[in-house]
Amino acid sequence: MATILVVDDELGIRALLSEILTDEGHAVELAENAAQARAVRERLKPELVLLDIWMPDVDGISLLKEWGASGQLTMPVIMMSGHGTIDTAVEATKFGAMAFLEKPITLQKLLRAVEQALIKPAPRAAQPPQQGASSLTAAVPMSAAQGPMRADIAYLHDAVPMVSHLHGVSAPIGPQSEQSFELDRPLREARDAFEKSYFEFHLAKENGSMTRVAEKTGLERTHLYRKLKQLGVDLTRNKRGGGV
Repeated sequence: MATILVVDDELGIRALLSEILTDEGHAVELAENAAQARAVRERLKPELVLLDIWMPDVDGISLLKEWGASGQLTMPVIMMSGHGTIDTAVEATKFGAMAFLEKPITLQKLLRAVEQALIKPAPRAAQPPQQGASSLTAAVPMSAAQGPMRADIAYLHDAVPMVSHLHGVSAPIGPQSEQSFELDRPLREARDAFEKSYFEFHLAKENGSMTRVAEKTGLERTHLYRKLKQLGVDLTRNKRGGGV
C-alpha cells in the first residue's frame, strides 16, 4: 500500500484519518503545520498528501504553491477544509491539487478520493474477490437446570485453518465460530458480548478487511467502524498481512 502524509492542525482530524487509512493498509505520517509537512515530505517522499487549507503560519494553499514552484509537487495532493468555497477549490486545483474534500469528510468520500489519487501515479492490481459467502444460523438451546442459562451460538462458515492437534482434536486459530455466552446478565451486556464476538470472528476470518466485513455483515462502513469502536474491538489484531 502507500505512504500517506496527513497535514492538519487539528489533533482529532489527524488521529481519525490516521486510524482509517492505517486500517486500509497504508503507512501514515502526520504533520500539524507546514514546517513539519516540509520535513516529512523531504524525508519520506510520500505517495499522497492530505493537506488542510486553514493552518496557522503557512496555510495549505501557500504550501501547495511552494511545492509546485520548487519542483517538489511530485505526489498527488488532496486538499481539505471545513470552510472552503468553490473559489477555494478551483484555486487549489489550479495550483496542482488533485481533489478537494469538504469537512466533515465522510468515510466513503475519503476512501474514494485516496483510491483515485493513488491509481494515477501508481496503478495497483485489484484484489480478487473471495469466492463463496458464509451464512449465519443460530441455535439457542436453553438449559432447564438450576444456575445460569447458557446459549450456544453456531455459525455455518468456511473452513478455519488448523494448527495443532491435542488428543486427536484440531485446534483452530483465532475467534471460534461456536461460542458460549452467559445469559444471566442484563440484556445490553449480553448483546454487547455477542456482538463483540461476532465482529471479532468476521474480522479474523476476513484478515482485518473492513470492506469485506461490511459486505459480509450488511453494515455501511461508517456505521461498522463506529460500532467496533463502541464495542471495544481491537482493530490492530487483524491487519492485512498480519497474524490473527
